[in-house]
Amino acid sequence: MQQNKLPILLLHGALGAGIQFQALAAQLEPYYDVHIINFSGHGDVPFSTNGFSIHVFAAEVLEYLDRQQLDFVHVFGYSMGGYVAMYLARHYPEKIGRVMTLATKYNWNEATASNEVKQLDPVLIEEKVPGFARILQERHVSNDWKEVVSRTAQLITELGHQSLLKQQDFAQVASPCMLLLGDRDNMVSFSETIEVYKSLPEAQLTILPDTAHPLEKADVPLLAYFIKRFTTQKIA
Repeated sequence: MQQNKLPILLLHGALGAGIQFQALAAQLEPYYDVHIINFSGHGDVPFSTNGFSIHVFAAEVLEYLDRQQLDFVHVFGYSMGGYVAMYLARHYPEKIGRVMTLATKYNWNEATASNEVKQLDPVLIEEKVPGFARILQERHVSNDWKEVVSRTAQLITELGHQSLLKQQDFAQVASPCMLLLGDRDNMVSFSETIEVYKSLPEAQLTILPDTAHPLEKADVPLLAYFIKRFTTQKIA
């Protein structure tokens, strides 16, 4: 760990990779010991023989913390990465400092999962949005991007059948949390975010103006400001 700098871990979203955090990391590095990982099956990390799930990704975070000898870390998670961060805060509170999630969908049931899975068809992506298909191909250099999409669809389907975070779980999260949401996010609703915010014992809610769901749409300096503000302020 860099001297006198608190460690912060950045967790990417579904279909994403750590490389997407380059701009944010540059803003945070003067103040934090910044750590970025790729979940297995993403970026340059091959698929794990243990599976492709929130449980597996959470275990990979814990393994990374052990390898880096990090006893404590703040966590910023975008979308699915935020779900992993909150899952860790619920079940491994001794490892997790403050948790910040951006554009994280917490309300998973069969209906919401089915709606998201419709957009996760590799054939349709290649046909309808070839530019995005190329981005995925370049992003997941060690994997078949179509398999990444298919496995993500299966992960979401499983979350729809059995959400890993319920209201009683949020009530037991000891970490101070900040939930960030863009005001133009068409995947995550205000209502579900506010419901989780109200369930958490120590929480703040931050709405980013003129911001849609994709991480690339976020105002990076503004996001870095809120992260720094939240991790340094005193919480009564």
